[in-house]
Amino acid sequence: MSNQAQPQPQPTPSQPGGRQEIQIADNIPGAEYANLMQVSTPSKDEFHLNFITISGTSGRVVSKIITNPGHFKRIAVLMSKLVEDYETKFGKIEEAPETNKEIGFKE
Repeated sequence: MSNQAQPQPQPTPSQPGGRQEIQIADNIPGAEYANLMQVSTPSKDEFHLNFITISGTSGRVVSKIITNPGHFKRIAVLMSKLVEDYETKFGKIEEAPETNKEIGFKE
């Protein structure tokens, strides 16, 4: 008999303790800056998030995310927690002033 430990099988993502590998496409070179976001609910099944960069008198959509209500709620809860954690660590965040009431963070 051998006293050597046998290698343990690695858990798969479907097993408890399993890890998923996240890959990022090579054509995504880095982050996009957004200073504006529009959120809409065109149907009961989707939330549309448009991230926009406004500079001067023009702007462009830099990313659009479509997700379902369940995932959107998880995102909202996580974002709220991250703001609380940030403010605990760094101090109160002051909201950016509204620059244009026709565009921007809308419900």
